[in-house]
Amino acid sequence: MSRPLNDHDAIRTQLMDAAEDMVRARGAINLSLSEVAAACGMSQSSFYRYFASKEAFFEAIAGRWFEELNQIMEEVVASDLPPREKLYEFFARRVAIKRARFEADPVLFKANMDLGEEHWEVIRGYVDLADHYMAVILGEAMAEGYFPGYDLDHVVSLTNLIVQPFCNPFVMMDMIRTATPENLRIVINTLFDGLVARQTAVADGANVTPLRAIS
Repeated sequence: MSRPLNDHDAIRTQLMDAAEDMVRARGAINLSLSEVAAACGMSQSSFYRYFASKEAFFEAIAGRWFEELNQIMEEVVASDLPPREKLYEFFARRVAIKRARFEADPVLFKANMDLGEEHWEVIRGYVDLADHYMAVILGEAMAEGYFPGYDLDHVVSLTNLIVQPFCNPFVMMDMIRTATPENLRIVINTLFDGLVARQTAVADGANVTPLRAIS
């Protein structure tokens, strides 16, 4: 049974939908809360009955974008798959969602990425969470003997470096034809089979700049 229009959650969704329409039409810069409210037939003061602040509004929009992606990460990390397969599924399932969103509406996808850049402080926690889950998987792999001679931070940085087309939406948009499941499998296998200890591994770690992975 559908919720009535005056239901609190339904109106929150209506406001987020209105913002999405505006972002699609004219981009992410300077999204006006008063215009969003007006599009839903309410004043800006009424808007704050549903979102306590502008930051809370953008946090809700980000939460809607990341909800399915976070659920996938939690399911993969909690699974009984071996670490190599976990890492593959960790990226493959999420890039499939992002690819579908991009192909359904490239303009909106790009605008949402710009919105995320404009409000980076809002989505930072989601990005850090993705890095945390990835580190959990890589830590499991190290416990099984993979990546000898490297510390976990170094392996996380190197992994972020080579999987950018499969996790960073800005890179993915430019490499959509090559960010395929088949190529991801090759990348993951190369990481597990090719990242072996060297005498200079620890020293090299000091020269690896941590990357910001955008989930």
